[in-house]
Amino acid sequence: MKLDLIKKLQQKKFRTETGYCLVEGEHLVLELQKAAEQQPSLAAAELYLTEQYADWETSLNVHPVNSKQMSAISATKSPQGIVAVVPMSAIQPKSTQQEVALYFHEIQDPGNLGTILRTLAWFGGYRCLLSPGSVDPFNPKVIRASMGAIFHVPMELDVSLDSLADRYEHIGCLDMQGEPLHSKAFKACDCYLFGNEARGVPRDQLDRLGAKAFTIPGAGLIESLNLGTAVSLSVYERQRQS
Repeated sequence: MKLDLIKKLQQKKFRTETGYCLVEGEHLVLELQKAAEQQPSLAAAELYLTEQYADWETSLNVHPVNSKQMSAISATKSPQGIVAVVPMSAIQPKSTQQEVALYFHEIQDPGNLGTILRTLAWFGGYRCLLSPGSVDPFNPKVIRASMGAIFHVPMELDVSLDSLADRYEHIGCLDMQGEPLHSKAFKACDCYLFGNEARGVPRDQLDRLGAKAFTIPGAGLIESLNLGTAVSLSVYERQRQS
């Protein structure tokens, strides 16, 4: 791919048009190569390296570039000197029949989504569902925050909230007035619904889905938890009950 086009992959418009995203940095490229061993489609990724990575071991197609060219295509202020251009359709982690779904309604913060993917990859056995209007999971900031977890968590994009009722029998959500998170009913859910960082999920839609409310017990000194933290606590509690 031409270098001027690679730079444009920082924008969602061009990622959508070309079908490619950027993976930058030594750790993320290592995770990409590790994932490619299980997902052969990732072998189509193209690697761009500066001289300092001339001895980098990889089976991917390599393109040497100089420091100036690397700065031109990098999405960071201090480029590490190693960038991969990856076909988004190739990022297809293996699914299992026992996956539990987490649905995110119009989540906006790239850091939150990256942290969430990292949590789901750590525990394993989870599927991430994103509603229309959510942050693009192939945004470079999401990929960096995920620390490579994006290669290991099955995802579905543009999943409508109304479709959940047909797919899942027991849907859970977080609410200040719900049952304690440690109740046995929490583990019985096969889909957990989390709302937008500022607006949550409209109450009428929760009612239509018949979502059961659960609460993370706290001292009540502040209004709410960060979304990434709430997801981490919820997933940990479900694992603890297993």
